Amino acid sequence: MPRSVNHVASRARRKKILKLTRGYFGCRRNVWTVAKNTWEKGLTYAYRDRKDKKRNFRALWIQRINAAARMEDLSYSKLMGLIHKSGIEINRKVLADLALNNPVAFKAIVDKVKNA
Repeated sequence: MPRSVNHVASRARRKKILKLTRGYFGCRRNVWTVAKNTWEKGLTYAYRDRKDKKRNFRALWIQRINAAARMEDLSYSKLMGLIHKSGIEINRKVLADLALNNPVAFKAIVDKVKNA
């Protein structure tokens, strides 16, 4: 009796991964072993870069706050120290957004912590 293999299921598994690699270049899109390896490696990059994205955005916020603080004759570290000392609960994301889009509000915060 011939060997029975479930070709329908194995082909479906392959097609599912090949569908995910559709936009890749060359053999990475249609050669099964290369496509599978590329797809798996892409998952590790995605996991790693979700962490890096948070790190990069925090660095961007700090640069924006520092640039706006220096226009008010303060450094970033002095400004953040004064904010924490005065008890203002505001995170870097919101502070950077104020510095970029609403400089009047940012200046009001700086004046408040300078006078406190």
